[in-house]
Amino acid sequence: MLIKEDIYLPMADSSRTLHIYMPDDRKDNERFPVLYMFDGHNLFLDEEATYGRSWGMKETFEFMNYRAIIVGLECNHEGNLRLCEFSPYSFSDNYWGQVDACGKELFEWMVHGLKPYIDEKYPTLPESEHTLIGGSSMGGLMAIYGGAIYPHVYSKAACLSPYYTHVLKRLLADIEKSEDLSNSTFYISWGRHEWRTKRALSIGTEENLKVCRLLTKKNAKVYPHCMEHGHHSEESWEKEVPIFMEELHIV
Repeated sequence: MLIKEDIYLPMADSSRTLHIYMPDDRKDNERFPVLYMFDGHNLFLDEEATYGRSWGMKETFEFMNYRAIIVGLECNHEGNLRLCEFSPYSFSDNYWGQVDACGKELFEWMVHGLKPYIDEKYPTLPESEHTLIGGSSMGGLMAIYGGAIYPHVYSKAACLSPYYTHVLKRLLADIEKSEDLSNSTFYISWGRHEWRTKRALSIGTEENLKVCRLLTKKNAKVYPHCMEHGHHSEESWEKEVPIFMEELHIV
């Protein structure tokens, strides 16, 4: 079943919509792992997705019989505020202008506000080994950050096409300072067709591998994937759902 509800986001002094999936056929006393994801409006229904195509996660979960809850947090759609909310680091970009990051504050709310709320209201398995974080693009960046900085909360991270422009050095510095990640697992992917030239692809691949190597150095299990036919799109990310669900052992 799909559930929508609004929740107050103190850092923005406004509400956000949660897009929640839970298996219809819950058995008595059954409790579920929880996958927290960014851009919740893009996860389930094409008519709600930003570009008219969703990840189709409800259909995938039902077809594969994945026994898990998905909690998708909708972004702020005004101007460049999605980037502000979904980035731990401020930066300036020629196209997007000044991005004043509040991603770190968002994670503090997710850890201390959102997760306790979900654990109280829904039949979750609240332990870190059953709690995942995931997203694409800016959400992929946030998933890496959250998995590295809050391993006691999110032990597994699905990081699809993560955004590194302007922020990679600071992300690497924060991962370097993070605690031991020996109980953490990261799925990190990027698409062959996300860049226009082979040189850009090689640079983007190396950026992802830098993150993978550092996470491995911190004792995390890391599964990197260069998707041969991958694009920066919901249609491509939809195809990865069964892959990261299996590699993160939520099947």
